[in-house]
Amino acid sequence: MLRKFRSTLSHLQKRLRSTLFVPILAGATLRERLLACVGALVGILLTGFICQALYGDSIYLPLIVAPIGASAVLLFAVPSSPLAQPWPIIGGNVISAIIGIACANFIDHAIIAPAVAVSAAILLMSFTRCLHPPGGATALTAAIAHSDYLFPFLPVGLNSFLLVAIGIGFHAVTRRNYPHAATPAAQVSHGTKDLPAPDRVGIQSTDIDAALALLDETFDINPADLERLLRQVEHEALVRTNAETRCGDIMSRDVISVDADCAPAIARALLLKHNLRTLPVTDRNGQLLGTVGLRELTPGDDKVGAVLSEAVTASEYDPALALLPPLTNGRTHAVVIVGNDRRVRGLITQTDLLALLAQKLSDRRAAA
Repeated sequence: MLRKFRSTLSHLQKRLRSTLFVPILAGATLRERLLACVGALVGILLTGFICQALYGDSIYLPLIVAPIGASAVLLFAVPSSPLAQPWPIIGGNVISAIIGIACANFIDHAIIAPAVAVSAAILLMSFTRCLHPPGGATALTAAIAHSDYLFPFLPVGLNSFLLVAIGIGFHAVTRRNYPHAATPAAQVSHGTKDLPAPDRVGIQSTDIDAALALLDETFDINPADLERLLRQVEHEALVRTNAETRCGDIMSRDVISVDADCAPAIARALLLKHNLRTLPVTDRNGQLLGTVGLRELTPGDDKVGAVLSEAVTASEYDPALALLPPLTNGRTHAVVIVGNDRRVRGLITQTDLLALLAQKLSDRRAAA
């Protein structure tokens, strides 16, 4: 009996460890969680101290309203959430407080007024694009407390504004993207209206819209962020399933390069002679400094080293298909393979990668 009890207890402990102590948010590393704790501490402390300095010893105004604590959770724990952006925090709280007070003044029922307040707050926040979960608590607080019409602006509005301002500063110091902006759509380097090459294949924004419509659910993520995440998942899966092919397996080893002190005319002649688009440039010790192409070379320059572009590099042990993003961005024509000493080991061009993909496709068809 005791043995069975111990076995059950051990199983329960394992289940608790695997459910309670695993982050429920994707990407919620220990560092991110600790930053959220520190951010909330700083945000609430500074908001309280600033309001205390502004209010003085007034007994009629609370320093901080309770829903601000929930706003701080969103602002510092999930700063990329659409619900945690500046307008939802400020607009959501203020609008909800106004609705709560209006319901308290016009609906003479202690139960119906708060219920209508929360419902109406959700509706109006949705239409004004400032949906913010703590706004429901703000509306409820206002409807129950029967506050006057100053309440939405002082303390709710001031609390919300200060918290957002502190959050912007905190996230800037910790190098987090806030206010969060989805990665802008890539532009083709040719100045045309076409989508970049990687965006013309695979997952499309219309696919995401169709999937969301089919699932008929609301997700707390920007559709543009979702598309970027899914494209990255596609890439990681492609690299993982083809990790056996390394850069060293397909790179050119007889690399044409020039010294940084070389005259631009010599570099231009090498590019034309060997039909190259990218020429690695090294220092006197043979270490890579950058690259040049015909676009960078002009007759007025004295040395190639004066017109360098930053080189895109990789190790010969990296998976070859990991080079897909740089070699399909419309700007990079070759990746320089270097060793730990920054000396050039080889070069992989778009043609090399295309040949590898063609081989992979041929092998897959043969296997099928």
